[in-house]
Amino acid sequence: MIVPEALVTAFLRATRANAPFRSDGSARRAIRNAELRPEPYGPPSRLRSDLRVSVAHIGKVPVYTVTPARSVPHGAVIYSHGGGWIHQIARQHWGLIAQIAVEANVTVVVPIYTLLPFGHAREAHDLVLGIAEQLIEQHGSVRLVGDSAGGQITLAVAQTLRDRGVGSVRTVLIAPGLDLTFSNPLISVIQPTDPWLAQDGGRELGRVWAGGLDVRDPIVSPLFGRFDGLGPMLVFSGTRDVLNPDARILVDSARAAGVDVMFRERAGALHVFPLLPTRSGRAARSEIVAALRG
Repeated sequence: MIVPEALVTAFLRATRANAPFRSDGSARRAIRNAELRPEPYGPPSRLRSDLRVSVAHIGKVPVYTVTPARSVPHGAVIYSHGGGWIHQIARQHWGLIAQIAVEANVTVVVPIYTLLPFGHAREAHDLVLGIAEQLIEQHGSVRLVGDSAGGQITLAVAQTLRDRGVGSVRTVLIAPGLDLTFSNPLISVIQPTDPWLAQDGGRELGRVWAGGLDVRDPIVSPLFGRFDGLGPMLVFSGTRDVLNPDARILVDSARAAGVDVMFRERAGALHVFPLLPTRSGRAARSEIVAALRG
């Protein structure tokens, strides 16, 4: 079903989707609520009939593996989900993961990294990094995908893999969190048009997510890291997303460093628009599949 983008905006405003991000206090309340009322994370029971889904654990962290059931997959993808470091993986994430597995004919590994207040940037980074290195050993390569908060983890891991001599990793970033200081002056210009995210609460969530690290550490804010030597990158961003100004900096900096970057900026689109049930979302999902096809 295709939904007009105006209806998505109305729904987000009606449900106060930006409530955790409005202020420092609302962010702290959202963290407390995440502690008191953990959200479910498992895939929908009727995901797709042409998939196989299994789960293992690294320590206490569930790691799902999604594979096509009617073909032999070629290569592996890690999908790091978004949710502002407080919300679990959602139905829309699982839908895209399923589409990637079947249509790109790849194995998709989905780590359910620990959220705030129990998890922090270093632990999530090291979890995904370890999985990536294991998949590279098994398959010879890996592709990385992340949206929003998961985009922050994904780019940080790509930079670390580059530092460890793995520089050809293809990366797909969907409205990534890049600078958790939320200090870009253009954010305040976009803020009135964004029904989903906001600067003050985002900054507080970033501060807590940093744990014992400086917020400007590239593991927390990969926009402060180096871009030379990174593999091909596909970046999606809507202009009604407060993360859009940093996405533009990423694209310009990565291209200046010699990285092959495809930038899909959509005028008037919302945060994580490729996950939404809109025409632009459907087109973006098809492009993501094509970029990851084994």
